[in-house]
Amino acid sequence: MRVLRPQLNQRESVAEGAGVEGTKPGTDRAWISYRPVAVFNAADLVGEGLGGLIAARQAAEGAAMRPEPERLAAAEAVLGAWPVPVNHGGERACYLPQLDRIALPDRAAFHSASALYATWAHEAIHSTGHPSRLKRDLSGVMGSRAYAREELVAELGAVLLGDRLEIGSDVSHHAAYLSHWIDLLRESPRLLVQVLSDARQAADLIAPEEEPVQ
Repeated sequence: MRVLRPQLNQRESVAEGAGVEGTKPGTDRAWISYRPVAVFNAADLVGEGLGGLIAARQAAEGAAMRPEPERLAAAEAVLGAWPVPVNHGGERACYLPQLDRIALPDRAAFHSASALYATWAHEAIHSTGHPSRLKRDLSGVMGSRAYAREELVAELGAVLLGDRLEIGSDVSHHAAYLSHWIDLLRESPRLLVQVLSDARQAADLIAPEEEPVQ
């Protein structure tokens, strides 16, 4: 089985008349290339050293996963340190750009601590778009192109953040936006690369990715 692995490269100058969405002739943009990578299911492989390799990998993954109370406490610390105030109460979660404030339901309203932190992460990603931070367009109303784009940034950013904080993510409550996202991406397939870049920048602002240990 062969898959295409994307590689985000350094910035590339846009040629005159290139017509790339979100850029102007003579400006810079990030570009993406692909290279094929062969992948195999471990069950289809044979060899004397295979069992040891699989066992070592499973042990490494198990060692990397901290106990749940420790992971939740770390997520609380990271999200609590994010300099956007949080108000608890009401029935819905949202980010208020005019006030630069996050609103969340009471903690007891969430079915688990992980659900609370996943929702908090989503709204925190929205808040990175504030003019004092990454300056994304937060003016869209529900059903608009700008709204769908920002929701996609927030969902993808929350997935990245949830992975870094080891709390997971929950996109099921945003399934209603799926049709808007599909329409948006059909209209402009290149937009996905831009959205992925925005999501990565947002997650990096809240919880920078740790450098791998050499």
